[in-house]
Amino acid sequence: MAAGVGGHGSGPGEDPGPDWVPSFELLESKLHPPWTGQDTVARTALVDRLLAAPAARLVCVVAPPGYGKTTLLAQWAERRSGAVAWVSLDRRDNDPTVLLTYLAAALDRVEPIDPQIARVLASPGAAASATLVPRFVAGLASMTRPVTVVLDNLELLVNQECLDAVAEVALRLPTRSQLALASRARPSLPEAVSQPSGQLLEIGAEELAMDELEARALLEHAGVRLSDAEVTELIDRTEGWPVGLYLASVGAAGEEQRAATAALSAGNGHPVAAQPPAALLARLSEPTMAFLTRTAVLDRLSGPLCDAVLQVSGSERVLESLAGSNLLISVDRRDQRYRYHQLLRELLLAELERREPELVPELHRRAAAFLEGDGLPELAVDHLQAAGDAGEVARLVAALAFPAYAGGRVETARRWLRWFEDRGLVERYPRVAVLGAQMEALLGNPSNAERWAAAAERGQAAAPDRTLDASVALLRTFLCHDGMAGVRADADAARAGLAPDSPWVATALLMEGIGHLLDGEAELAEPILQRAGEVAGQAGAAPAASAALAEQALIELERHRWQEAGRLAGRAVDVLRAGNLDDYAMAAFVHTVAARAALAMSDPGMAREHLARAIRLRPLLTSAMPHRSVQTLLELARAYLALDDAAGARAVLRQAGEIIRQRPSMGVLPGQAAELTATLDRIGQGPAGATSLTAAELRLLPLLSTHLTLLEIGERLYLSRNTVKTQAVSIYRKLGVSSRSEAMQRVRELGLLGA
Repeated sequence: MAAGVGGHGSGPGEDPGPDWVPSFELLESKLHPPWTGQDTVARTALVDRLLAAPAARLVCVVAPPGYGKTTLLAQWAERRSGAVAWVSLDRRDNDPTVLLTYLAAALDRVEPIDPQIARVLASPGAAASATLVPRFVAGLASMTRPVTVVLDNLELLVNQECLDAVAEVALRLPTRSQLALASRARPSLPEAVSQPSGQLLEIGAEELAMDELEARALLEHAGVRLSDAEVTELIDRTEGWPVGLYLASVGAAGEEQRAATAALSAGNGHPVAAQPPAALLARLSEPTMAFLTRTAVLDRLSGPLCDAVLQVSGSERVLESLAGSNLLISVDRRDQRYRYHQLLRELLLAELERREPELVPELHRRAAAFLEGDGLPELAVDHLQAAGDAGEVARLVAALAFPAYAGGRVETARRWLRWFEDRGLVERYPRVAVLGAQMEALLGNPSNAERWAAAAERGQAAAPDRTLDASVALLRTFLCHDGMAGVRADADAARAGLAPDSPWVATALLMEGIGHLLDGEAELAEPILQRAGEVAGQAGAAPAASAALAEQALIELERHRWQEAGRLAGRAVDVLRAGNLDDYAMAAFVHTVAARAALAMSDPGMAREHLARAIRLRPLLTSAMPHRSVQTLLELARAYLALDDAAGARAVLRQAGEIIRQRPSMGVLPGQAAELTATLDRIGQGPAGATSLTAAELRLLPLLSTHLTLLEIGERLYLSRNTVKTQAVSIYRKLGVSSRSEAMQRVRELGLLGA
C-alpha cells in the first residue's frame, strides 16, 4: 500500500529502487494511472487531439464528475512515447510538503532529481518560511528529459500555496514538457501559467460527451443490447454524459432502464441528490448493495480492510467480481486494491446515509482500528474524525502531530489540530492544545501560539494531571510570560513531571540553563546546559542537543576562549545538519553563534556563510519565543558590528526592540540591547545592504522568486499591491539592483533562499 521514493526509468510493472526516502510513507497507488482494461471505451479522437498538441505546455481537462477525465488522461499516458509522471491527488495533498513529495517521487522515476530536494521537503522551517516551493523548483534544474506531469482530481486542492506550487512546477519543467490537469472546475492558478500565449489546450464537457459510436461501445461492454433508436434516446437523455450512460446500462431493461435514464438525465446531465440509486443499480442484489454502500466509506478497498469493516470474510472475491463488472476501478492490480468512481461513491454514501445512518460511525471506527493495526495511523485519523470520536482522534493526534511537523508536514499537523478548534473541543483536550501552542511558537506565530496556550491553560485547570501539568509548564518556558525566574521555575516543574525517558526532559533542562544564562548566571547555567546536551544526545533530541552546544559556545566566547567556543559551535552545526534542522528557527541561533566563533578565529568568510543561513530565518524570530528570538538577534548584531556592518546591526536591533517592547522581562537581554544600540548610535547608520533587510522584506523574498505578480503576492501575504511594491523597491535598493530578476540573481548568490 505504501512505498518509498526512487527508481529511475522503471516500467509500470517494475519495483522502483529507493534512492531517497520521504519523511512519510507514500501510497504507491497515487503514483500510477488507474488501469484501463479491455472493456474501457477508447477515447481515440480525444487522445489523438492531445497527441497532436505537443507544444501545449498546459493541458486542462475540465468537466463535472462522470465525464471520463481520468480515463482520457490515462489512455493518453499509455500512448505517449515520452515519460509520464502521474499523481492522483486527494485532500491530504493540501499540504505543500505532501504535494511536492509526491511530485518529487513521480518525477524521480522519470529522471533523477536533486537529492537536496529530499532534505528540503523534510524540513518544517522550509514549509513555514515560504522558501519550500522556490527551493523545490530550483532542484528541478537538474532535469533534462521532457516529461508529461499528470495531476488528477485537481479540484481537491484548495490550499493556495499548493496551487502556486503546481504553477511553479509547470513553468520550471524541462523544455517540451507538459502539465496535464484533470479537474471538476477550471483551476485557480496564477496568471503566469493560466494565461500562456498559445500554450494552453482545454478539453471540456462538450468534447468529453460520448458520441453514438462510443456510447454503443460502452453499452456493449456492459452487456446491454439496444436498438439504434434506443441508443439515440439514451444519448439525448444523458447528453452523452459517460457515467450517466454507464449507470443506465447497469439498470434493468425496458421500463426500469428508461426510469433509470430519466433519473440520470434530470438536472441537465448532472446527478440529482434525490435520485434513487436503486433505480440506477437495479440489477444488483441486496447483499451486493449492502457491500457497496458500507464499503463506500473507504478511499481505497482491499480484501482484508473490507473484511474488517464488514466483519465478514471473503471480501477479496467480492471485490474481484465487482471489478469484473466495472463497478470498481483497479488502482493496484498486483496487490488487488481498488477504489470506486468518485461519483458512484458519492451516490453510494448518500444511499448509506438513507438506509443505515446509525451504522456509519461504526464502519469508520472499524476502518480506523484496522488501519492503525496495519501501521497506518494517519489514515485512521480521518476515519475517527468521520466517526466523530474526538477522544480517539486526540489520542492519535497527540502521537502523530509533532512527528508530522518535524518531518515538514506543517499543514497536515495543523489540519488535525484545526479539527478540534473548528468543533470547539480544544479545551476538552488540553494535550492537543499544548501541541498546537508549541508548534505555532516554533513557527514564529505569536497570536496563534498564545491562543492555543490559553486554551491549554483552561483545559489544564479543568482536568489537572501531573504529566499534563508538566507539558503546560514546558510550554510556558517557550512563551516567557514571567521573566527568567518564571522560565526556570516552569522548567523545573516540567522536568519533575515528565517521565525520565521523555525526549522533552532535555528541552526542560535546556530551558532551565537558558533561564540562568539570560539572568547573568553563566556559572550556574553551564553544568545544566552540559547535562541538557548529554540527555538530548541519549534521547535523540537533536534540536535540544544543538541548542545546548551553541549556548555553551556562547559562554566560552564571553570568556574569550576562542578555540573551545569554535569546537562547541562546530559540534552544534554538525548536529544541526545531521538532523536536517537548518530550517528550524533555532538554527538561526546556532549559525549566529558559529559566525561569532569564526570571527573570533579570524575567518570572516566562514562567518558570512553562517550569517547567510541565519538571515533567511529572521522572519521566524518573533515574540512567540521572545527570549530565544532576542538572544539570536543580539548575537547577530554583535557579529555585524564585528564585520563593520552597522546597517545590518541596526536592522536586527530594531527587530529585537519590537519584541522587547512586548516582553520586557527577559533578564539581561533588554540591557544588552540598549548597550548595542548606544554603540550603533556612536558609529552611525552605515551603507544599507542585504543584511539590513527587514523581517517583512525577508518574508517577501521567496515569493519574489516565483512567477506571481505583485498583486498575487499581496493576496498571499494579505497586503496591498502598493505595500508589496514599496517593500520590493526597498529590497532592490538594499541589494543594489534595479529589477526583480536582478534581485533574484543576487539573492541566489547570497544564499538567502537556502541550499
